[in-house]
Amino acid sequence: MGHYTAPLRDMQFVLHELLNVEAEVKDMPKHVELDAETINQVLEEAGKFCAEVLFPLNQIGDREGCAYEGDGVVRTPAGLEAYKQYVEAGWPALGCDPEYGGQGLPAFVNNALFEMLNSANQAWTMYPGLSHGAYECVHAHGAPELQKTYLPKLVDGTWTGTMCLTEPHCGTDPGMLCTKAEPDSDGSYAISGTKIFISSGEHDLAENIVHLVLARLPGALNGTKGISLFIVPKFIPTDAGAPGEHNGVKCGSIEHKMGIHGNSTCVINLDNAKGLSVNRTRA
Repeated sequence: MGHYTAPLRDMQFVLHELLNVEAEVKDMPKHVELDAETINQVLEEAGKFCAEVLFPLNQIGDREGCAYEGDGVVRTPAGLEAYKQYVEAGWPALGCDPEYGGQGLPAFVNNALFEMLNSANQAWTMYPGLSHGAYECVHAHGAPELQKTYLPKLVDGTWTGTMCLTEPHCGTDPGMLCTKAEPDSDGSYAISGTKIFISSGEHDLAENIVHLVLARLPGALNGTKGISLFIVPKFIPTDAGAPGEHNGVKCGSIEHKMGIHGNSTCVINLDNAKGLSVNRTRA
């Protein structure tokens, strides 16, 4: 079997000798204490994790693949312990806002981490990768009460995330999507439709999955201007923030692919699933 060696010297050259990031971030109050030694230590530990933990799982994941066990249940290949190690080491929080439990390191450090993760094991990396994308979206555009509920769980890796865009009748043209979002009296929405090619759409790595779903409100404009974005969790959070009632969202099957078999690319069926507009309290 091959091996993976993180390109640490190349990264250090770009960050320190080419971009001089230590001097640049000193002008930013939230990064004033960050130095080159700390950045290098983080990247070195990330390189070890990728080489020693993730890379050996790459071939195993591709050979074994994910398995659909019926009734919406998906089993991932060997690697569950790797995700636990990833979470316990604090990697999901690396570039996230400290207000929600993040470590607050600059985006370039997080980007370097994900370069190594993707190089070592892309299929596995799609699980935390989609989660970080969901975090970034809710952090940038989410209503405060949604940020309070969902961001800490995405930051610490307890919950993972997805992006549900593509539908069976429209692949490259999102303006044709027809998933419906019907308003409910409590301010939520009943989401119904089918999404396909949903990376990390169902798995056994985390206690909850936060789906970001593109859907169309009644009377919405045609095309992309009529699309709205909703948070649709697999399990509806309780008042205490724990996974509660199973939502009306279920994996119908997993896609058959030529590669990245270690990632569960799913058909996701939404049947009056409870959804919340991402920025619902904003004008």
